[in-house]
Amino acid sequence: MADQERIALFIDGANLYATAKSLGFDVDYKRLLKEFQSRGKLIRAFYYTALVEDQEYSSIRPLVDWLDYNGYAVVTKPAKEFVDSLGRRKVKGNMDIELAVDAMEMAGHVDQMVLFSGDGDFRSLVEAVQRKGVRVSVVSTNATQPAMVADELRRQADEFVDLIHLAPKIGREASERPERAERPHRPDRRVAAHAPAPQSFDPELADE
Repeated sequence: MADQERIALFIDGANLYATAKSLGFDVDYKRLLKEFQSRGKLIRAFYYTALVEDQEYSSIRPLVDWLDYNGYAVVTKPAKEFVDSLGRRKVKGNMDIELAVDAMEMAGHVDQMVLFSGDGDFRSLVEAVQRKGVRVSVVSTNATQPAMVADELRRQADEFVDLIHLAPKIGREASERPERAERPHRPDRRVAAHAPAPQSFDPELADE
């Protein structure tokens, strides 16, 4: 039965953040979880992001803490800082390998994987998972110029879901965005449903 389909979510955090921002909305992660719980048996929801560990405060830390306490399996690693040819400080953190390893390990336990990323590097992963009998949906957008989803990834997926069509179900208006916390904290399980958005999180953490 369709309502018994086993589902796993794989969220490329920086990529999803950049895509939602390009469409003008913030993701409400509690609503996102509820939406996919209603579509079948949600086995696991992975969220991947790199963190700048040496900063006293990172704007994405409250979101990561909230996700960790509210039904997500959060996978992080330290981001690498470097200076580009123009002398600008950049931060980069590629989570592709971590996501791919988890996806291959989960392939034997689910019927459908939902990948929140438009990164073309995931095309071969999608193909490998499909060979194991898993149906793969890719969530990104081609409603922007340029499109946020790589054409080869979209073609490989069993289903492409444009994030703009999910926005009414998993988003909140920018005016509803809560104030960012002033200092690091470890919220308890009673934390408000609307986790702080990583407003200053640099999408360039996503390795295109």
